[in-house]
Amino acid sequence: MSSRPDHASGPAAGHAPDPVVERRFRGRIMGVGTTSGVRIVVGMWDRSPFGPFTDVFLELPDGTSVLLAPDEIVAAYVSGTYRFDTVSVVDVRARRTASGLELSAGALQASIDVGGISPLGRILRIVPKPIARDPRWLAAIDPVARLLAPGSGTAGSAGNGQREYYGVTGAHDVTGVRGSWAGESLGDLAPLDPPVAFGFASMPKIPQVVDVETTIREPA
Repeated sequence: MSSRPDHASGPAAGHAPDPVVERRFRGRIMGVGTTSGVRIVVGMWDRSPFGPFTDVFLELPDGTSVLLAPDEIVAAYVSGTYRFDTVSVVDVRARRTASGLELSAGALQASIDVGGISPLGRILRIVPKPIARDPRWLAAIDPVARLLAPGSGTAGSAGNGQREYYGVTGAHDVTGVRGSWAGESLGDLAPLDPPVAFGFASMPKIPQVVDVETTIREPA
């Protein structure tokens, strides 16, 4: 038996890390539960590799997950990163109002009221924004984030070998919702419960809108 070390199972000394592509999305994510059982997550992206856009994730009462995307490019990328049973390309419009948000996306119509800074938002103010967006910080605090807000997380695995990091820098309460999905009333505001299951983490149980920078790293 040879006494020489076996290097076949690991990278050679000096081996450079595999190259990765990093994509950043900066904007807001809103999570809303309803008494109808429809749970809604709205991504409103001011800056992204695809330009500004809004997309909507739905989880229906029977557990079916739906992506409402504004174009084929966004639909392909988002459905390759998260899990959906149905993907639809529709006209997605989100308009800020004095009380919150007016949302129109295919069969979804909703008026969502936004209130003041949430308790989570007050905690987030403690951390400087450059640190709060840094993937190294987000990987380190992920276990704590999951304890403080069960179902949520700041770092984890996405589809196709990707790693994803959520850098949340602000949060406001959602205080009301009115609207319909496929002609049926959404009912009243309710907790986002059970947690949605599109990716490695959900939104907080208490309906909120958060300011966020999402970083996605994938093999080059």
